[in-house]
Amino acid sequence: MTGVIAFREIVLKVHSRCDLACDHCYVYEHADQSWRARPRVISPEVVSRTASRLAEHARDHALPSVTVILHGGEPLLAGPDRLRLVCEEFTRALAGTAALDLRIHTNGLRLDTRCLDLFDEYGVRVGVSLDGDRAANDRHRRFADGRTSHPLVLKALELLRSERYRHLYQGLLCTVDVANDPVAVLDALVALEPPRVDFLLPHATWEAPPPRPDGAPDAYARWLLRVFDHWERLGRPAPVRIFESLLSTLAGGPSLTESLGLAPTDLVVVETDGTLEQVDSLKTAYEGAPATGFDVFDHSLDQVAAHPGVRARQLGLAGVSAECRRCPVVRSCGGGLYSHRYRTANGFDNPSVYCTDLRELVDGVEGRTAAAAAPAVGTGPGPQAALDAAHEDLTRTLLARLHTELAGRHEEWDRAWQLVLAVEGADGGSAALDAVLTHPYTRGWVLAALETARDGASGAAGTPGGPGSPGTPGTPGDRHRPGAPEAARRLAALGAAAVLRGGLPLPAEVPYRDGEVYLPTLGLLRLGDPGTDGRAVLAATGEGHLVRDGRSEHRFGLGDHDPRWQPVRSWTPATGRPPVALEDLDPYRNCFARPARLRLGAGEAAEWTRRLAAASALLRRSVPELAAAAAAGLTTLTPLAGGPRAGGWGEAGRHGPGALGVPYAAGVRETALALLTGWRRARLRALTEITDLYALDGAWSHPSPWRRRPVPVSRLLADVHERVAVEAYRRATGSGEPGQADAIHRALDRLAGAAELTTGGRRLVEQLRWELKAAGA
Repeated sequence: MTGVIAFREIVLKVHSRCDLACDHCYVYEHADQSWRARPRVISPEVVSRTASRLAEHARDHALPSVTVILHGGEPLLAGPDRLRLVCEEFTRALAGTAALDLRIHTNGLRLDTRCLDLFDEYGVRVGVSLDGDRAANDRHRRFADGRTSHPLVLKALELLRSERYRHLYQGLLCTVDVANDPVAVLDALVALEPPRVDFLLPHATWEAPPPRPDGAPDAYARWLLRVFDHWERLGRPAPVRIFESLLSTLAGGPSLTESLGLAPTDLVVVETDGTLEQVDSLKTAYEGAPATGFDVFDHSLDQVAAHPGVRARQLGLAGVSAECRRCPVVRSCGGGLYSHRYRTANGFDNPSVYCTDLRELVDGVEGRTAAAAAPAVGTGPGPQAALDAAHEDLTRTLLARLHTELAGRHEEWDRAWQLVLAVEGADGGSAALDAVLTHPYTRGWVLAALETARDGASGAAGTPGGPGSPGTPGTPGDRHRPGAPEAARRLAALGAAAVLRGGLPLPAEVPYRDGEVYLPTLGLLRLGDPGTDGRAVLAATGEGHLVRDGRSEHRFGLGDHDPRWQPVRSWTPATGRPPVALEDLDPYRNCFARPARLRLGAGEAAEWTRRLAAASALLRRSVPELAAAAAAGLTTLTPLAGGPRAGGWGEAGRHGPGALGVPYAAGVRETALALLTGWRRARLRALTEITDLYALDGAWSHPSPWRRRPVPVSRLLADVHERVAVEAYRRATGSGEPGQADAIHRALDRLAGAAELTTGGRRLVEQLRWELKAAGA
């Protein structure tokens, strides 16, 4: 059967009764009372047939693993013999098909060494229900005669936490009651050293709302936020799934629980009589709500997966109410647990009965964690340092992946890698290597080499005279794809550049091609006649840099006017600012939408430097804050062919942060605008590479003041991010366009309510509001 989801989790009801009389239990105390007609204990036939159905399903869908949760009622009432049968049957059925993850959820009252020895034998992990300290637990979890269950649960947990069984301890499940002290509840749970804590909202619907002692619509949010605050103060001593899920979705990641987020449900329930049902919590909605009409004897799991009720919980965003789809926190709350949306008049097409609580909970967690969640978002030295550090780490990670692809397969690569390791280990070598690795075009080389290595391309992919060769601009959109030999040459050149930059006492052997080698961040060294290949050894000495190529040796300085040496020029944008490289040599500079210029002549370089200085001064006068931020992040400028395009925008390419492409022929005012807009584009790209600013891009479409058709949030954010800076510049220079400020405000309002934005994305929108306000718009 096609188009159905695969169930990866089965809740197996091994006993339908319980030895406690919890008054908040959805099985016995809520709308569906089907338990009354079901067998107390699951039969061997149901066990065997369910195991076979699951194995069949796992094979058909090529599932690597499946989870079986033994549940009830109280599953331990089934007794060790029946539980052993369950473990044996499922282990046998899944052997060689899929890994089996067995779990049991219990109240713990009957948990003893006999049970735990069985669970140890089959790797059954144990989760225990406990609502906190004794006062909290006794509020609901009592025996039918009113006796407390708390001491017996603690005794069971003491056994489970012992060295012999500790590895089986899965965690604690706590149902929230706002009448309990949240701090005392968390302290009591944490004291039991759980691997994980689950807080569950009590099951409720719009027809049977949850208790709210003070009548406040946000009572559960306030209770959970007090738990969150205490959890933070304690240093997050144990994972709390509801909080971990919110932190994940707020950062653009997946939901970690069925009760929150838009992830589809992949769970099916098997009752003691073999009936196949939807998620168990539907019992709280109405009589028969979980029913499918299927059972393990006559129906496959694929048939259950095609049931309309199951499919309704696979729809993600399309499966929530219209009101929820318009809500900015829907990615995190997911409309709440499906069961909690029920209303007699229109079924489940509603927000959760906990809607107000969920909105406040999401906003509360986001507000408490925003500053730490996206440290690279913002202005000033702190965010810039965080951005630089993250990108340096990213480049090193990518380089390590490239080494994994090429190590042991190419002798030249292995030799170059040894040079890099020697540089890293030398005194002062790490800083010198960092300076080369953070060169923006190093990233472009690593990415291109990774693509080639993974595609299995030959060494012919990068050849002299190709679009990435030194001094060769190529054509717009060209991307150089270096094979292993060229990747090895570049890596050796990186190591050699670090040796020379750091003055390290290491010989750096580099292969050269077509008579030359480019040393990243330093320049182009001519070592032979055009068309010749060979090897040379570079060394840093106190009297300059030494080159040996097997036939001769000579010395050169990085600033010498040696015809064999073309240094990378630099420009200092302002007093006290570090110099910016004017990069017109690097083979990997050709990563912009238009081609890079050939090597500039001395007169051309001087003229371009003059225009850059005048443009930089114009920016400092007109938009000093934005100019300072741009200067702080700018390390490399590459001259591009042609004049400015409409609007004078600068360009960010496929490279690491810090580089911009600026049209060489642009005038001063156009160059100023190109520097500003290019930096904004590069900055946003750098942020999105290390921080999720949005998720589910394209799930919604947004009207844009600058586009004829609605756009995804990524496009709207990019437009606004750029135009805020342009509006500030134009206002300051008296060239503003009427209505632009209003258009930007409308777009910012739209972004502020966009559900796709993560915590980092919202911080960025607030920063843009501040920048626009500072510009007087």
